[in-house]
Amino acid sequence: MNHASPLRLAIAGLGTVGAATVKILESKGNALAVATGRPIAVTAVSARDKARERGLTLGGAHWFDDPTAMAAEAEADVLVELIGGADGPAKAAVEAALRAGRHVVTANKALLAAHGPALARLAEANGATILFEAAVAGGIPVIKALRESLAGNTVQRVSGIMNGTCNYILSRMEAEGLTFAACLKAAQELGYAEADPTFDVEGFDTAHKLALLTALAFGTEVDADAIYVEGISGVTPLDLKMADELGFRIKLLGVAERTAGGIEQRVHPTMVPKTAQLAQVMGVTNAVSVIGDTVGELTLVGPGAGGEATASAVLSDIADLARGTVLPTFGKASDLLIKVNRAPMKRHEGGYYVRLQTLDKPGAAATVATRMAENGISLESILQKGRGQRAEAPSVPVILITYATTERAVRAALKAIAHDGVIEGTPQVIRIER
Repeated sequence: MNHASPLRLAIAGLGTVGAATVKILESKGNALAVATGRPIAVTAVSARDKARERGLTLGGAHWFDDPTAMAAEAEADVLVELIGGADGPAKAAVEAALRAGRHVVTANKALLAAHGPALARLAEANGATILFEAAVAGGIPVIKALRESLAGNTVQRVSGIMNGTCNYILSRMEAEGLTFAACLKAAQELGYAEADPTFDVEGFDTAHKLALLTALAFGTEVDADAIYVEGISGVTPLDLKMADELGFRIKLLGVAERTAGGIEQRVHPTMVPKTAQLAQVMGVTNAVSVIGDTVGELTLVGPGAGGEATASAVLSDIADLARGTVLPTFGKASDLLIKVNRAPMKRHEGGYYVRLQTLDKPGAAATVATRMAENGISLESILQKGRGQRAEAPSVPVILITYATTERAVRAALKAIAHDGVIEGTPQVIRIER
């Protein structure tokens, strides 16, 4: 029989993840006590609606209407923050818990992306830590991998599919030839996308997650503002069809890597070779790939969202605290974290897919080729697909695949081409990962 004192939890937020966390604790409490050497007990809870039926047996847990008051006053060792949001009640409750010397377990990537360095310092000043396995890639244990399992590695690159909504949309667009708008509507009907999907589809959710991975992988302070962000709303069925013909799939990737100019952080649609592991990840599934100098490439794949998957990650952090494993929030003391030396996106080097709607008139193609050459861009291939319907000013989609070049060169060439008046609309630019 286990006679150790229980690890006492105060849980703020009883939505999908909070309720799943409590249910798992109720059903597997004895097994967790055996595995960690200590019982785990929910002693306090807070949520917006006390009367709502959640199917939970909260026993003798004390109810608080105010999560901040609970964080400061409850008889608890750990605040489990599952409210969400970069500010407001979530931030206030976390700060109150840390000031009281309580550890924090959270799934809140927005909070940590915005306030991570300050919260980590507050935790250290009060002998506490913040654990956030559930904040990135749902049930995939990538935080633990970077903070603990890969300690013997110098990480060169972290990349991944970290937003299930975007991956679902791109997967359906590819499989069924549907437009972005049609797939987004389907994702909303299935509950994969919010009524306002901007945060997901324009890449900001992925950027928040990438900021946390970058800090752990490279020992830097969290700096979400250093990330170049581009979403998937401009991707068309033609782009996906061309990617398929060229041997690629389009994925929204978050990438952080060491370069000669510093740490490059970027989120954008990317052409990934079909042979790559990340290209096999379809639907709402997430995947994160880490390249270390000792281990080589490691790819973790699994559910990126959902109550039980995210609760699994929350419980992993709770179990660590029950075992007495207390590590600095971002893997090392805050005063050892360095400022991000940003590598500007204009210096990014690689191959590019460029789609132009080129006017069907003499000299247009030559103008495009000339402007590319003037900017030092070598073309691997040029493809023309179909013809426009307007007889008075017919135009054709022209696809350019470049050899390795820089973002600056591509943007300069496209600016000159637009000035020459030989294209209509906005060019599509998608980076290629070989």
